[in-house]
Amino acid sequence: MDLDKYRKSEKTKYLVEEYERLDLLEKETKESAEGDVELLELAHEDVERIQKQKKDQLERMDEILKEAEEEDEFPNEIILEIRAGAGGEEAALFAEEIAQMYLLYAEKESWSVSLVHDSRAEMGGYKEASFEIHGKDVYKALRFETGVHRVQRIPATEKMGRIHTSTASVAVMPIRKNVHIEIPESDLEITFSRAGGPGGQNVNKVETAVRLTHKPTGIVISSRSERSQLKNREKAMTLLASQLEEKRRVEDDAKYASDRKGQIGTADRSEKVRTYNFPQDRVTDHRIKQSWSNLPAILNGDIEKIIEAMAEGGESA
Repeated sequence: MDLDKYRKSEKTKYLVEEYERLDLLEKETKESAEGDVELLELAHEDVERIQKQKKDQLERMDEILKEAEEEDEFPNEIILEIRAGAGGEEAALFAEEIAQMYLLYAEKESWSVSLVHDSRAEMGGYKEASFEIHGKDVYKALRFETGVHRVQRIPATEKMGRIHTSTASVAVMPIRKNVHIEIPESDLEITFSRAGGPGGQNVNKVETAVRLTHKPTGIVISSRSERSQLKNREKAMTLLASQLEEKRRVEDDAKYASDRKGQIGTADRSEKVRTYNFPQDRVTDHRIKQSWSNLPAILNGDIEKIIEAMAEGGESA
């Protein structure tokens, strides 16, 4: 029996020892009864019991490996990034509404959410915001949300009653435990600052906020949600690794576009994927050409039907 695949996994290697103990016990039981008819009968029952235990142990290890493979494909941790796009103040307001929509959905799913970084616009809303979300099937559920989300509505400041169009980009980046991206220190520019809170107040009086610049790609990551500089740096590095992994995935998808399975479109953050039309009370996903009504409920986190339709459309793509 080749046990190498079980030894290589941190989740099953401890179970290999028990299997090997049972295997040795089976051999010793057989050897001790050789040449003795009465002992052979007794040993036969013991061997059958041991073999069943070995079979159960193998099934358990196979099940653990299968779950690990599924988690690697659909991790239970993601970084959700929202950025205001075209549309100025209205885009920032829409970006915050989209962020709240996902956070309220996360609350319904009993997922845990922590803020990584946010930058607010002067008149309200998000210029950008990043959240770390942990929970069962979180990436599986939200993997098709990446892309440009567009809103069409009459802003509160519009005196002529004209409909404006604004956008916000969404990126859903999985945190895969088995993916380790080496980031040399020489590729990083790191600065520290005080973690400013709402209204300009300081969360603390020491420089705990961290800003990372990845020089080869120009990606900039900020984290200020933790109370210590070390934890903010760790969170920023996690976000950077996720961004680099997403960049590599998008490049691979573009390179092997004809071979992709279970994906809708390119899942690129520059692709227009969905429109939120307020005058018509309708949300339309352009990839699967399907619409849903009751916009207020959707923005309040009631997006189960959309999530299900996207999953179905992705699996058949």
